[in-house]
Amino acid sequence: MALTLITGGTRGIGAAIAIRLAAEGHDLVLGYARDEEAAAHTADRVRRTGVEVRTVRADLGEPGGVEELFAAAAEVGRLTGVVNNAGATYEYAPLVETPAASVRRTIDVNLTAPILTARAAVEVMSTARGGDGGVIVNISSGAATLGSPGEYVHYAAAKAGIDAVTKGLGLEVASEGIRVVAVAPGLIETTMHASTGDPGRVARMAPQIPLGRAGSADEIAEAVAWLMSPRASYVTATTLRVTGGR
Repeated sequence: MALTLITGGTRGIGAAIAIRLAAEGHDLVLGYARDEEAAAHTADRVRRTGVEVRTVRADLGEPGGVEELFAAAAEVGRLTGVVNNAGATYEYAPLVETPAASVRRTIDVNLTAPILTARAAVEVMSTARGGDGGVIVNISSGAATLGSPGEYVHYAAAKAGIDAVTKGLGLEVASEGIRVVAVAPGLIETTMHASTGDPGRVARMAPQIPLGRAGSADEIAEAVAWLMSPRASYVTATTLRVTGGR
C-alpha cells in the first residue's frame, strides 16, 4: 500500500491532490499550517474512499516544522511518496514595493521549506538508506518561467528554484529508487487570489490563456496522480507545465 505525504494537503490544490490520490488507493498524511476546519473537512472526504488518513499541523516555515511532519508520518508507516505542495503568496506588487520581510518569508515558504522537505523525503525513501524508493512531486508554478512582472517576481524566483531542485535532485537520486518530478500550474481557480487581495485576478487574466480559461485544482491533481503512478515510471528530473498553453 502506498503511503504519501502531502504538504499543504488540506486546501485548494493540495486537497484536490489528496482526494485524487485517495481514489487511487494511497494512504495519506496531510500537513497543514493552521486551518483546522479545512483539515477536518478534507480528511473526512478522503476517509470516504476507504483509505487511511492522518492530518498533522506543522508550519514548515518555522524551525522544526519539517521534522515534526516527517516524525508523524513515520508513526503511520513507510513513505513511498511526497507531494511538496505547501506554498503561499502574500501580496501582489512590483518588487520595489514589496517589503523585504515579505520577500524573505516568500522565499522561505516557497523554496527553503520545500528543499528541506525533499531532503527529508530522500532520507526516508532512498533505497541506499534502507527505504523502499518512491516519488517526490514538487509543485512549481508557471510563474517560474514567466517571471510575473508587476505581481510577484520574488515568488516566481522561488518557483524557478523549485524547478532547479527538481532537475538536480532528480539526477542525484535516480539510482536510489526515487523519481523527482514537478508540476507547474498556471492560472488556477483557488482561494489564493482572494486571500492575497485580488479576488478578480482569475476573471481578469483568463482571456490571456491560450485555452481561454483558468484551470481547476482537479486538473493539477490529475497530473500529480499520473506522475506518481507506474504509468510515469520513465519520467524524472523534469517539470510538467499545466498552464493552458501560457
